[in-house]
Amino acid sequence: MTYKAYLELGDEISIEDQVSNKSCCVQLISVRIPQKFVNVTLSGNVSLQCLFTTIQSTSGLNIQWSFLPKNTMTPQTMYYYQAGNDFISKPYQGRLTAPSSPATTRNAMITISNMQPSDTGSYICEVHNMPDVEGNTEGTVFVNVLQKPSMPFCAVHGDVESGHLVTLTCHSEKGNPPPIYTWTRLDQTKTQRLPVLGRGTLTGLMEIRNLSQFEFGEYQCNSTNDLGFLTCSVELNHELGDGVIAGAVIGALLGCVLILLVVWFIAHTLKKHKYSAVKASQGAEMKTMPQGSASVSYEGVPSRGSTHHANVTSGGVPMTTPHSQLHADAEEEVA
Repeated sequence: MTYKAYLELGDEISIEDQVSNKSCCVQLISVRIPQKFVNVTLSGNVSLQCLFTTIQSTSGLNIQWSFLPKNTMTPQTMYYYQAGNDFISKPYQGRLTAPSSPATTRNAMITISNMQPSDTGSYICEVHNMPDVEGNTEGTVFVNVLQKPSMPFCAVHGDVESGHLVTLTCHSEKGNPPPIYTWTRLDQTKTQRLPVLGRGTLTGLMEIRNLSQFEFGEYQCNSTNDLGFLTCSVELNHELGDGVIAGAVIGALLGCVLILLVVWFIAHTLKKHKYSAVKASQGAEMKTMPQGSASVSYEGVPSRGSTHHANVTSGGVPMTTPHSQLHADAEEEVA
C-alpha cells in the first residue's frame, strides 16, 4: 500500500519511496573463506585468504585475525588493521606477513612462516567497514601442521620364555597425523620380512600369548604417517630372558656389597673417633700432672723368698705392689 502526504508547497511524495531510499543506504558486508581447511608441513609457510565484498568506501575498514589453539577456548589476537595501519602481535612479529592493500584488493590474506605443531588450530578473520554494520563479517580457517614421525622406541615386557606372555611396545613421541604402527618379524637371515597379521595399530602394542620357540627372532616396528616412516627392532630369544635374570641377580649382589661397605665405614669411623677421644683424654691428664709426681720410690723391697709386699710411693702417695710383680721386675733387671 502506498501512502501520500502533501507538503505546504503542494508537492506530493511517496512514503514508500522514502523507505525504499533509506534501505538502499544500509549494505550487508560479506566475508568469504575460499579454503576452510589447510594442511602445512612442519617449518613450512601457509597463506590464509579472507575475501570480502562491500559497496561502501573502505576508509573506515577494520580487519582482525585471531588464533584459537587446538583444545582451548580463548582466541589470541595476531593481526589488526585500521585506517591503513598494520599491528602485529609480538609472538608473530617476524613470522606474519600483513595483507597487501586490503582496502583495494578486498582480500585480507596473511602469510605465516615457520609453522610449528603448536600452530595447529583455527584462524578467525573479521572484517568491519562502516557503515556496513550487518551481514557475514567473519570466517574461519582450520590449519593442520603435519609432522613426520620421530624415531620410535621399541621394548620387550614380560618373561621371554616358552609358554609366557610377552608384550612388545613401539612409540614415536612426535608425528601428525598420529603414526600407525605395524609389526613384522624377520626370518633367520634377517633379509625377508614376515608380516604379523592384524598388527597395524595406533597404540603400537603387540601381545604374544603362550610364547613358543617358533616365535623367537627379531621383530621390527614401522611407525608411519602421510609424511614418512621410521623403524626400530627388538630381539626375542632365550638369551634375553637369561640376561634379564642375570642382570637382576648381579644388581642384588652389588646392592648387598654396597650396604656392607657403608656399614663397615660407619663402624670404622666411630671406632676411630672413640680412640682419638681416649688418647686426647690421656694426654690432657699427663699435662696436668706435676713434675715431682713422676718420681717413684720403692720401700722395703723383700728378698726372693719373702712373701711381703712392697710399698711404692708416687708423688707422696703410697701404693702397695704385690711381691709377684716385684719379683718379675727383678728378674727382668738381672736379665
